Amino acid sequence: MNRGAASRRRAGAAAAGSQPVRAAFFGSGPFAIPILEAALGLPELSIVGVVSTPDRPAGRGHRLASSPVVERARTLGIPILQPGSLRDPGSIEAIADLGVELGLLADYGRLVPPSVLGIPARGFLNVHPSLLPRHRGATPIQTTILEGDAEAGVSIFEMDAGLDTGPIVASMAWPLRGDETGPELEGEAARRGGRLVADVLPEWLAGRRPAAPQPVAGATLTRPLRREDGRLDPDLPAAALARRVRALQPWPGAWIETEAGRLAVIDAAAAPGSPGGPGERRGTVIADGDGIAVATPGGRLRLLMVRPAGGRTMTGAELRRGRPALVGSVVV
Repeated sequence: MNRGAASRRRAGAAAAGSQPVRAAFFGSGPFAIPILEAALGLPELSIVGVVSTPDRPAGRGHRLASSPVVERARTLGIPILQPGSLRDPGSIEAIADLGVELGLLADYGRLVPPSVLGIPARGFLNVHPSLLPRHRGATPIQTTILEGDAEAGVSIFEMDAGLDTGPIVASMAWPLRGDETGPELEGEAARRGGRLVADVLPEWLAGRRPAAPQPVAGATLTRPLRREDGRLDPDLPAAALARRVRALQPWPGAWIETEAGRLAVIDAAAAPGSPGGPGERRGTVIADGDGIAVATPGGRLRLLMVRPAGGRTMTGAELRRGRPALVGSVVV
């Protein structure tokens, strides 16, 4: 649909009617829950259905588990669709049968094909946890921490056929302390995203909040995480490794491979060091006060909380007392 025509249709419908706009909410992960709840609080909207990912095996027993959004929608009594594929004709028909005028999406986890984007007359809005066009794609929260960004943000944009490329309706930024973990930043972005939806959506529905094209400059694209991303490479500076530990919680988590086996790193901090000095060859496990650290080219990575393979979570000092031979070994 032509964007100008879509804007005129929104404005005309808002001026003409007092009926709330019928909307479908597309979401799966926990980031989406405050967005859904904010939308439910708007008198201008009527959420008539939630579209989420199918139940998946989880835990040691591999029992089927629903997404956080599905669990929340059940408690709210909202009809739920969990299509295996949005390209399946039956799934497309089921969504169309909801009779929605608007799609609202947050943390859905799958690409929405043009055949579904074209169903609501007013299109789709996406609530994305970054300052677009920076950090488009699958892992904006983790990448914000990995890159050491000074600020984080959340954006609402009109979806098009591209990957997070549509025109921006509104955005909100806030400074970072520099010690946020992935889950902490996700929670803050979700809360702020919910407030942004509550503040902006009524204006957009009334045609008083035009969207602006994303700038070309500054666009970056993130990618899905892989298990191997959690490996802490001692050839990288300690500050970058500490950010990786914070960013990759809870999955894939951070770890080092030592001569005594894999060691999960739950919490870490960068500290000054002198690589090349006695006992501080790059990649060496070294004494750090009562605890331990790993020597890197940019200082030492202090291992504050760790978990040996098959063991319990403990402090670096506890690990050193229990496994003193680790000091002097090399990360492999």
